[in-house]
Amino acid sequence: MTSTLAAGPASHGLIAPHGGVLVDLRLPIEQWAAAKAGVHHVIECSDRNACDVELLMVGGFSPLRGFMHQEDYLSVVASQRTSSGLLFGLPIVLDTQREDVRVGQRLLLTYKGQDLAVMTVESRWEPDKAREALGCYGTTSLDHPAVKMIATERGRFYLGGPIEGLELPNRVFPCKSPAEVRATLPAGQDVVAFQCRNPIHRAHYELFTRALDASNVSDQGVVLVHPTCGPTQDDDISGEVRFQTYERLAAEVNNPRIRWAYLPYSMHMAGPREALQHMIIRKNYGCTHFIIGRDMAGCKSSISGDDFYGPYQAQDFARDNASELGMETVPSLNLVYTEEEGYVTAEHAEARGLHVRKLSGTQFRQMLRSGEEIPEWFAFRSVVEVLRAA
Repeated sequence: MTSTLAAGPASHGLIAPHGGVLVDLRLPIEQWAAAKAGVHHVIECSDRNACDVELLMVGGFSPLRGFMHQEDYLSVVASQRTSSGLLFGLPIVLDTQREDVRVGQRLLLTYKGQDLAVMTVESRWEPDKAREALGCYGTTSLDHPAVKMIATERGRFYLGGPIEGLELPNRVFPCKSPAEVRATLPAGQDVVAFQCRNPIHRAHYELFTRALDASNVSDQGVVLVHPTCGPTQDDDISGEVRFQTYERLAAEVNNPRIRWAYLPYSMHMAGPREALQHMIIRKNYGCTHFIIGRDMAGCKSSISGDDFYGPYQAQDFARDNASELGMETVPSLNLVYTEEEGYVTAEHAEARGLHVRKLSGTQFRQMLRSGEEIPEWFAFRSVVEVLRAA
């Protein structure tokens, strides 16, 4: 039987999950056979579907108990809120090409040989994908990766309805549930979430450790480094390789104020909407603060090179909605490395006339391939070793 857990300030001294309850939709193993009995269709999940199913099962999308119905889908597309008024950055729907799926039927959702969940179809519709793209991503250009995804990868029909969880997907990177992460967090202290989808270099480390010194973070607060390890942009480093870099780095720095966990989430590169979605998910994992970087979850046109979002659009949007979530944002510091003082803010370096050293991502990749020595001010040696071996 599915369950919900009340989790809030009165429970372990942690922030309440979104909507007030932390959902867990996983059935006990002895109930799996009965749940699967008499299903009408078997639907194989895409990599993105599997991430959504997992986050629904473990409560990462709390308080959702399944895929959104059409009413909630339309409301989220139009106003980043469900039909009941609850903030939600992006719609959570199951897509299919199957024309024989009907409302009232039960589906077995599978993934690479595993039985993930059983879904009861309560809503089925053919979406206006152009309207979805414009509402969620601010553009209908196929040059936006998520617009291209919904236009060319997602099926013709969307399905909504509750799920009963069975197996979690087998992954190289073990993804702790929100309840498991919450159990590692200090009661009554702030928890700052750091989201990334790339290997962590020195500047990232300086950024999220210095966030603990922000004026709105408690003295004994911790940072949760919570990378997304699901599908992302085609030119990003694979989740399996990134996982190895994170594990090696966590062992190397051995910092007691850092918690590490991995998120089975598929990036949409949706800028402001993505920032809101990430905050909601991290709230469910027990985070009170969220670091918002410049151009967070942004992307560029491969044709014109123009950004789809303004550099501070995600920061402003997240800040405007943070209070309703009961969270706070921590702006990302613009850090640079200087010969004289190491990492400082760009403003400090300019005011003091310090000598700034730079290494572009393109240069870094070229140095990796050629075997050149990479300066330790830029990248951790352990991370470089993993990337070179990949």
